[in-house]
Amino acid sequence: MSSDNHRDRDVRDKIVNLMHKIGRGRKRQVTSEELQKLKHAAGRLDQMLKASADADLQTLRSAAVRLDQLLSDIRNGKDVTNDLKRRDGEIKRE
Repeated sequence: MSSDNHRDRDVRDKIVNLMHKIGRGRKRQVTSEELQKLKHAAGRLDQMLKASADADLQTLRSAAVRLDQLLSDIRNGKDVTNDLKRRDGEIKRE
């Protein structure tokens, strides 16, 4: 998680720096065509962010279901050691 937080902070810092650079630039009127392009790009960005959040939520739900099953098996006295398989640093249920 630490590397994700660090990566998020780096991205956030880059965006802030770019916004500051743009804000210091020469002021000019935005054309309606440029405004439409910006609105379209903002819409696409919103869609990408929502899709990413939805995927993260689905991953969390799936992990919660697997954990619930594992805990249920343990609670019922089942040997779960054979059901677990370690691969690339992750614990996966076969």
